[in-house]
Amino acid sequence: MRSSKLKTENKKLKEKELSVKSKTNNLSIIRDFICNAATEIGFPSEVIDNIILAVDEACTNIIKHAYKSYPEGEITVKLKYADKKFTIIIIDHGTPFRPETVPDPNLQTYYRQHRIGGLGMYLMKSLMDEVKYVSVPGKYNRVLLSKNLNTSP
Repeated sequence: MRSSKLKTENKKLKEKELSVKSKTNNLSIIRDFICNAATEIGFPSEVIDNIILAVDEACTNIIKHAYKSYPEGEITVKLKYADKKFTIIIIDHGTPFRPETVPDPNLQTYYRQHRIGGLGMYLMKSLMDEVKYVSVPGKYNRVLLSKNLNTSP
């Protein structure tokens, strides 16, 4: 099941929160949640698509790697908007991840090898203005993605 809370002021998004189980069919719920909020803020559609892709990559990684496809894990997505900065905070309680162990890919080699997957971190960093990952072992993992309103896709 999902829950959603909304706090608004002057019809502009301030904070929203969504919690879903770690099932791939819930990715569409997360995508819609992000799309609605980013549209409300006023991002152009191309930027919204990029934000959705970055969040989708983060949540897919959580489902596959942090929860190892266990469908009862909890994913919480918190949205904040202040000073023209849209911040998405994704929290899980699965296996920690060490992003510093993931090298930037050589895209030409990747393409020549016809690889599938493995570009999540690269995409998140390329599409968003800021990407941070924090893990507190035994407690939670948190991915922070942010995009400034007046930046290009």
